[in-house]
Amino acid sequence: MKHSILTVVACIGLFVAPAVAQASPQGDWARGDGNATVTIAPCGPDLCAVNTWIKPGLKDEKVGDVLVMSVKAEGDIWKGKAFDPQRNLNYRLTIRVKDAGMTTSGCILGGLVCKTVSWTRL
Repeated sequence: MKHSILTVVACIGLFVAPAVAQASPQGDWARGDGNATVTIAPCGPDLCAVNTWIKPGLKDEKVGDVLVMSVKAEGDIWKGKAFDPQRNLNYRLTIRVKDAGMTTSGCILGGLVCKTVSWTRL
């Protein structure tokens, strides 16, 4: 009987674990300032964020611009590096996904310059 209960508890854990696993940043997102939307999807071993819409009149961003993210889940946070080939910049990156929201925090120059952006899942 004791063995049966342990087996049932272990099996329940198989189904509960994915439900409490980290939320994925993959998908379509609208930037909090309303100036851009992106799609985040696998690209080789990394994730790529590709601009799918940019508010007309913005000069520094274009549809099709890519950010290559080499991140790994650490609990409910994704951490790693990102590379912006358009600007030839490397960032230290942290991503937090919760429900239909996401925040990205990127830092350059050893953390001297950082920016946090809010996103809403589309």
